[in-house]
Amino acid sequence: MAEPVVEIVGVYDADGGVLGELSYVVRHALGRTECSLCSVTHGGLRRKRQWDEMVAELEVPVRLVHRNETSEAERTASAMTGLPAVLGVRADGVHTVLMGPTMLRETGGSVTQFAVGLQEALRTEGTA
Repeated sequence: MAEPVVEIVGVYDADGGVLGELSYVVRHALGRTECSLCSVTHGGLRRKRQWDEMVAELEVPVRLVHRNETSEAERTASAMTGLPAVLGVRADGVHTVLMGPTMLRETGGSVTQFAVGLQEALRTEGTA
């Protein structure tokens, strides 16, 4: 049986840092890019209060990173589906994809729909 997920890592399809985030905001405003994980976690330029509340209720810590801030293991795991992605880090260090771009897009930016999808993914992975 697989080890339990001990951390959840959300990987944005955007670069971090001042220039990366500014570039994303401009390209998003022009309709040239979209990150469905960004739509779930943020409303405008601020993180959604509902996101913070949902994360606080989880038994597993959540970490959010931009694609240029990922570890080698995170890059390898997210390459399976593409970005954005939500990864589960197991107790033995193995990374697994919990939610890929299609599933994240289907949330429509809803924290509630994200939470439902995440819980289902954790159950499917045998961790919740």
